[in-house]
Amino acid sequence: MNGSFRQRGGLWVLGQSALLCVVGAGGILYRNQWQSLAFTCLGAGLLLIAGGCGLSGAVALGRNLTPFPKPTANSRLVQGGIYALIRHPLYTAVFCGSAGWALVWQSWPALLAALALAPLLDAKARREERWLRRQFPDYAGYERRTRRFIPRVY
Repeated sequence: MNGSFRQRGGLWVLGQSALLCVVGAGGILYRNQWQSLAFTCLGAGLLLIAGGCGLSGAVALGRNLTPFPKPTANSRLVQGGIYALIRHPLYTAVFCGSAGWALVWQSWPALLAALALAPLLDAKARREERWLRRQFPDYAGYERRTRRFIPRVY
């Protein structure tokens, strides 16, 4: 791996991708491990939330969109749209989508991998925020008034 990949936070992307592969494959290969309409409906709801957060986050970021946590030198700080509610809607989308997928498929391995994504995404977001604070003087104020993943909660 070249230095640029690692310097941009590529190892975070690899870890996240590996867990997403386990979530995806686990759901298909180990499905129907329990029967619960309530969990299936919860999973479907989480998938809808994931779609909304992911789409609105990608649209708001526009050309700033990248899989890497380190912002590019020519990026701008986005604080509008869904970013006025939460600082990391794409990470929220990844987690909700993964948990939703596991619940819809009713798969324990997929659910465990999805739950393992939570601390990884939290750590990735914290690392990204250190880079954002260095690059954007306004980030500290934005951070104080906007929650990380869930509006008004966390």
